Amino acid sequence: MCGIVGAVGARDIVPVLVEGLKRLEYRGYDSCGVAVLQDGALRRSRSTQRVAELDTQARTEGIAAQLGIAHTRWATHGAPAVHNAHPHFSHGPGAEAATSQPGRVALVHNGIIENHEELRRELQALGYVFLSQTDTEVIAHLVDHLYQGDLGEAVKAATRRLTGAYAIAVFHRDEPARVVGARQGSPLVLGVGGADATERFLASDAMALAGVTDQFVYLEEGDVVDLRPGQHTIWACGQERVADDARPVRTVHAHSGAVELGPYRHYMQKEIFEQPRAIADTLEGVEAITPTLFGDDAAGVFSQIDRVLILACGTSYYSGSTAKYWLESIAKIPTNVEIASEYRYRDSVPDPRTLVVTISQSGETADTLAALKHARSQGMTQTLTICNVATSAMVRECKLAYVTRAGVEIGVASTKAFTTQLAGLFLLTLTLAKLRGHLSPEDEAEHLKDMRHLPAALQAVLALEPQLMAWAEAFARKDNALFLGRGLHYPIALEGALKLKEISYIHAEAYPAGELKHGPLALVTAEMPVVTVAPNDTLLEKLKSNMQEVRARGGELYVCADGDTHIQAEPGIHVIRMPEHYGALSPILHVVPLQLLAYHTACARGTDVDKPRNLAKSVTVE
Repeated sequence: MCGIVGAVGARDIVPVLVEGLKRLEYRGYDSCGVAVLQDGALRRSRSTQRVAELDTQARTEGIAAQLGIAHTRWATHGAPAVHNAHPHFSHGPGAEAATSQPGRVALVHNGIIENHEELRRELQALGYVFLSQTDTEVIAHLVDHLYQGDLGEAVKAATRRLTGAYAIAVFHRDEPARVVGARQGSPLVLGVGGADATERFLASDAMALAGVTDQFVYLEEGDVVDLRPGQHTIWACGQERVADDARPVRTVHAHSGAVELGPYRHYMQKEIFEQPRAIADTLEGVEAITPTLFGDDAAGVFSQIDRVLILACGTSYYSGSTAKYWLESIAKIPTNVEIASEYRYRDSVPDPRTLVVTISQSGETADTLAALKHARSQGMTQTLTICNVATSAMVRECKLAYVTRAGVEIGVASTKAFTTQLAGLFLLTLTLAKLRGHLSPEDEAEHLKDMRHLPAALQAVLALEPQLMAWAEAFARKDNALFLGRGLHYPIALEGALKLKEISYIHAEAYPAGELKHGPLALVTAEMPVVTVAPNDTLLEKLKSNMQEVRARGGELYVCADGDTHIQAEPGIHVIRMPEHYGALSPILHVVPLQLLAYHTACARGTDVDKPRNLAKSVTVE
């Protein structure tokens, strides 16, 4: 959820650090900072404003150096305040040392240290004074305490004392050309090269270094890495030195152009309108339904499974919930969908003939990675991920993968990642259905035809934006909203409610429409807009009855209806007609009006659409 950038080289690397933070702003943050080793002393600049303000502040203060680290923080321990912002310094034990300048150790950290209170008490007993409420300051003091002239050895010793998740970058005043990093449960990559072959970088996301280098080493769990000009060394689990071929340098094109806003008002709007292209790219090359879409070993894996377990969080959980309907109705395979953060902490009944499917936009979602490891520990080793980042931990951890091609998604509220996940999950459904004898050649051809038509169908839905803008003006004046759906469109109602609450801060809930009389109907008044997803499917007549229940209580209905549903607009019933009914793939189309409604409602209310309060893009802590 936080961002790390570090560098060592032969030029002033502060502009690289700051630009890296700007590229990581999409993750969300409430403070930022940069620290360097300048003229033999530690210097830093920290702010609770945006990175642009930090840039101005650092320039004004004359901060420049050939070695440094930088960070964007999303508060977990301690309020968003300058004294809690990273980088943190450690000055050695004693109150006088703790408040003097300069310090000895500078450190940034992503993750959560679970045993920080125990370590804090131990370090306080040794005379260390804490100037923040963060768990991170504990690591800085611990490295300082364990330092005996070799920063790499001090970091290795410190990581052996830490419990929890972390990615860290640290340097020491007495080693002026060295940065050391480590990761456990939180992403960290090593960048090689740059302006010249001697530069080395650390980042929590390769995008931070777009335009600086395209040569990366993906660090694995437990790795400690030593960066010096022209060289780097990696130790596995902080012990054995890793051979170069065990952590190869890969070429990764994190194009800077992918984050340009262009003519759009916000990244979220841009990404909503990129969905036709994202779906087309995700389905590129799919000429037939075959297991090899998911990897060379997919046929063997799929032959060993009798059921599916989907693990995901947030929006990805709703894509998995939609896929459950597909998998059970089309592929006839029992499917469970679990919220990853809940699954790993409850007693479940493992079945080794289960295909464990993880879904994640970033591929670094901490709860989903932990749930995957828990499932494997239960003997369920057949794993597949639907993910948007080919180089992510999720892809590396799973046997099989379908990498969506949504491109970089900057807005915190996911849009194009969601619809491309659905496309990948539908391909999985068809593949399992074909292998299990439930997909005829005629049905396969028809489904592939429908999928190829999705980009054009999405373009037609996006043309409804002006009508959604009119709805948004009414929603912007409300404090609550209800979303209804039935069957495989119930998860779409859930996703619509999530989008509205994420970025407009309107309280929104979603229910299966048939549950109205079991509680939610008590909430319905003229002040409670009710959004209804109304495709022309087998549950339409049931849904119309549910809509009448709302109208009878004075509720205001906003209906996304297929053109042939014969739902007419009248006072109290506002109808947007979808261009066409799309059968099983209808959820991919019906979610788009809900995305546009949330977006324009947030614009009307004046909220920060791309960086909603308290939220982050990539949730890399538990």
